[in-house]
Amino acid sequence: MEVERYLQRINWSGPDEVNLETLLQLQEHHMLHIPFENLDVIRKVRIPLDVEAYFRKVVLNHRGGFCYELNGLFNWLLQSLGFNSRLASATVRRPDGGWTLSGSHACVIVEMEKPYLVDVGFGDSVRVPLPLTGEERNDVSGTYRLAKLEDGCFDLQKWQNENGWETLYRLDTDLRSLNDFDEVCQYNQTSPQSPFTRRPLVTLATPDGRLTLSGNTLTTTSLDKKHKTVIDDKDMPTVLQQDFGIDLDR
Repeated sequence: MEVERYLQRINWSGPDEVNLETLLQLQEHHMLHIPFENLDVIRKVRIPLDVEAYFRKVVLNHRGGFCYELNGLFNWLLQSLGFNSRLASATVRRPDGGWTLSGSHACVIVEMEKPYLVDVGFGDSVRVPLPLTGEERNDVSGTYRLAKLEDGCFDLQKWQNENGWETLYRLDTDLRSLNDFDEVCQYNQTSPQSPFTRRPLVTLATPDGRLTLSGNTLTTTSLDKKHKTVIDDKDMPTVLQQDFGIDLDR
């Protein structure tokens, strides 16, 4: 695995100093150039817990992935650049108010002058390092904070105007390794109850919004304006290539 190939993949040529500004730029460039996607899950291509496999898929074959792949690989990049980073887990809040499988989401904690949550594998979410101190952060996608519940436990929340703060997931900051996600990774790519086995999903941040392909519907979000287009099956390869840079035959 080569750091320079990874940096080229996310179009980053800036200084590799270990500081907050570099971390912010790496996260932003990653989210602008590497999509969150579940196409291998839908195609029943096994996803292992193997960073080298992620490098081949995401960097060399110009694909995206889901949380274990994207955050597992990004954690490797940060450590290779000298950042003090580690994997952590979270439990995602469902739209109906319930919770997904406990600890099934992989994310990254970076220790600097204070600890930050950095997550490049959760689709439409915070795009900047988020401090565990409860301070709010704003970006194109909204306003976010981490609300502390107890030591090592925080709720990632997004401000929803008249509805106040909405919890997206519950973070457990204990150190995790990729192998700790073995059972939940298998569940998320094989179970009929998994949110990833139901329909194709590809989503990529843009400078002023997001592109999301869900099933056959392509949604373009720009400055809170949304436009939806229904894509014919025969046109799907072209959309994947032109809008997301994905060629499944590569």
